Amino acid sequence: MIGWIACVCALWTNGRVQAQESVTAVGSLNDSIAVRQPDSLLQIAADTTLQVDTAAVDTTARKKSMLEAPVTYQASDSIVLTGTNMAYLYGESNVKYRNIELQAERIEMSMDSSIVYATFALDSVGSEYGYPLFVEGEQQIEAKSMRYNFRSRKAYANEVLTQQGEGFLTAGVTKKMPDDAMNLINGRYTTCDEHDHPHFYIKMTKAKVRPGKDIVTGPAYLVIEDVPLFPIGLPFAFFPFTSTYSSGIIMPTYGDEMARGFNLRNGGYYFAISDYVDLALTGEIYTKGSWGLAARSSYRKRYKYSGSVDASYLVTKTGDKGLPDYGVSKDFRIAWTHSQDMKANPYRTFSAGVNFATSSYSRNQLNMLYTPDATDNNKGSSISISQRFPNNPINISATMNINQRSQDSSLSVTLPDMSISMSSIYPLKRKHIVGKERWYEKISISYSGYFRNTIHTKENEFLRKNLIKDWKHGMQHSIPINATYNFGFLNISPSVNYTERWLTDKVYHKYDTARNALMPVDTVYGFYRVYNYNAAISASTTLYGFFKPWAIFGDKVKMIRHRMEPSVSFSMSPDFGSRKYGYYEDYSYVNRQGETVTGVYSPFKDAMFGPPGRGKQGSINFAVENNVEMKIRSDADSTGERKISLIEKLGFNISYNLAADSFKWSDLNVGLNLRLSKSYSLILNGVFDVYTYGYDVKTQRAYPIDKTRWQAGKGFPRLRSTSTSFSYTFNNDTFKKWFGGRGSRKDEDSPSNNTENENPDGKQDETGQTKGGRLRKAKKTNAGEYDEDGYYNAAVPWNLSFHYNMGLGYGNFNPEKMEYNYRLTHNLSFSGSIQPTKNWRISMNGSFDVEHGKFHSLTCSISRDLHCFQMSANVIPIGPYKSYSFSIAVNSSLLKDLKYNQSNTNRDQQSWY
Repeated sequence: MIGWIACVCALWTNGRVQAQESVTAVGSLNDSIAVRQPDSLLQIAADTTLQVDTAAVDTTARKKSMLEAPVTYQASDSIVLTGTNMAYLYGESNVKYRNIELQAERIEMSMDSSIVYATFALDSVGSEYGYPLFVEGEQQIEAKSMRYNFRSRKAYANEVLTQQGEGFLTAGVTKKMPDDAMNLINGRYTTCDEHDHPHFYIKMTKAKVRPGKDIVTGPAYLVIEDVPLFPIGLPFAFFPFTSTYSSGIIMPTYGDEMARGFNLRNGGYYFAISDYVDLALTGEIYTKGSWGLAARSSYRKRYKYSGSVDASYLVTKTGDKGLPDYGVSKDFRIAWTHSQDMKANPYRTFSAGVNFATSSYSRNQLNMLYTPDATDNNKGSSISISQRFPNNPINISATMNINQRSQDSSLSVTLPDMSISMSSIYPLKRKHIVGKERWYEKISISYSGYFRNTIHTKENEFLRKNLIKDWKHGMQHSIPINATYNFGFLNISPSVNYTERWLTDKVYHKYDTARNALMPVDTVYGFYRVYNYNAAISASTTLYGFFKPWAIFGDKVKMIRHRMEPSVSFSMSPDFGSRKYGYYEDYSYVNRQGETVTGVYSPFKDAMFGPPGRGKQGSINFAVENNVEMKIRSDADSTGERKISLIEKLGFNISYNLAADSFKWSDLNVGLNLRLSKSYSLILNGVFDVYTYGYDVKTQRAYPIDKTRWQAGKGFPRLRSTSTSFSYTFNNDTFKKWFGGRGSRKDEDSPSNNTENENPDGKQDETGQTKGGRLRKAKKTNAGEYDEDGYYNAAVPWNLSFHYNMGLGYGNFNPEKMEYNYRLTHNLSFSGSIQPTKNWRISMNGSFDVEHGKFHSLTCSISRDLHCFQMSANVIPIGPYKSYSFSIAVNSSLLKDLKYNQSNTNRDQQSWY
């Protein structure tokens, strides 16, 4: 058998010179038969019996080859060459010609006509494998059978499969042209990767495909789950593809509402301006007159900055014109985010986080109705810039802040909020120190200045406000001078502080007996200096106490340490309420009982920085801060011990004014900080009332009495106010961290940790397309759904986040107890999600008013991944904005308009009785 093959090869080599000129073949045989040494008998036979006929040799000029490069071929099993100029390749075979490659399990080559035929093979159980794969540059075509001509560059294939853009194209019969275009009949285009049985596809009777550019079809119709939807048909269709950054039309989405009618939304044009910035202009229009415009832009410059801008304007018309229910709402929104790269400038930083919208925008914009922004009552925006100078203590910063409250449409704007600061310098310190540091060299001076311009108003009145008369503006300068001297364990710190305010107006008031309050009567504009100064001296030290638990309690606790930092200070300042300063004015009025009542007020009380306080100050301030830590034995730490914070901080602060004629004690301030875990600390700050109260029956008002609670026999100061807030997120790992659990085995064996055999046939490019690999019957991973033993991984990812605010303070006064009743205010906001299976996801967010015992807002969302479709439902089950929306759409952005939407907004809920 081996000799027969050698004879055939020798005859073909010596007798077919002309065919060898047409197809230069270089074979690479991997079969074991091909690597054996030739039999010597065959060589003798070839030399003696197979003499070459000299008359048969063509002595004319050889014809020029029609192929411009060699054709190389190889097979993993065997190659059979016949005397009819045919080559048969078995096993994993491929044929290469320039940038063209054809792979298949079976390949037939005709040396005379340069035609190659490729097809698949069947295994022992009758399953198909080794489909032909044609690769030419970036173009890839997979088929069940293919015939290709190297000379004409034409191909004819059956059951073609190729990836075009985000989708897959299959066809019964396909003809490839020399310009790489493909003409096909009975084609299917889909984004579903179940190639042999897609969940949906667009059936094309005939089409022309220009790979990487577009598909143009004749009559086409939609097929879902093998059910043809002939009514949803098109006489022709056009599918464009692009892998480059380019401009284009943004197709709108359609919908309908009872209040605003049928609509087309989010349609417009996309401008690819440059590699650094883009722009999308979109709009929406409703049949009942509502309309809107939007502009979105993103920009980025590497190592410099990045950000995005989103601006929109929306006009909403509801009801029928001429009827009482007719209304027009004009809303707008501006969102801007900007961040600067740290490498751009080490001395200058600029950032922006703007989220400004009218109070009714989120309720009128369908895209935001089911987002947390729709239920957020407070919105904040800020823009900040700061500048430092090298080798200079000066620092300049400016910010713009906007705070919105949607509940009452109130608006607080600060523009700008500018500060100039100088860090501490030592002007008396010698440049070249010789000997000990002198006492005056420890004197330091610093500076801080603020300029603010702010207003608090309603949204619809903001643009009508006058900059001079309605805005509040002012500037404040502060110059502290201090020094610190150490006397053993005692630190003495004297200081002097000077503060000056520059204001532009003062408001005179007069008591209105009808309203029973001071009312403004005149505003005088000008330049006013309001200053104050004070001097202080403080002494502080640090004390430590240690306690070792008794042996009867075990040896787990090694030591408990208590650190206490007491301090006492004395500060003094003159009475800036004196007439010589001009910061305060007197007023008088006659009450209903005919009595003359006098009082004092400041024309600068509503100014930006306010006036200095009244009365002489000769205050002694007492403060104590405590910290308690415990050291325990721990095998988990390399040192064998670990520190635990029992009380992170517990501080007390109170002062006594020696210069005051009454109410000499200040409130007692208490601060508590408990570190409950590594990531969470409970912080409580409280103010305790020192004095008692009286009650005026005539005016039904409470007033403080210059008598402390301990003097009145009521003991310790009473809590006046406290508040706290905390947030926490629970998830699958929370309890593992708490109780020291380990991660499951599936976490270690998850697909993210095991990347082997994910794509054995090829690799993916940046667009996600497979290069050099077969699409049909490719191995698909289960994405961690089953473990290596075939058991189902019953992991249910979930998370629950909540934010709790609590405040306790004085409420109404109780004349019987001569005390204020407490009033507790608290609310709870929450959000969470759960994924019971790989494809289901449920999420929600809302807020609960604990004081009134009801939900303030609640939004629920459910989504289901249907392989190539995405189903989602959003519901607001309670409240004035009760509504729902349902959508099922194709995942691919190319066919994003292939969807079904159904919604019901709060405007659609009509009451007919």
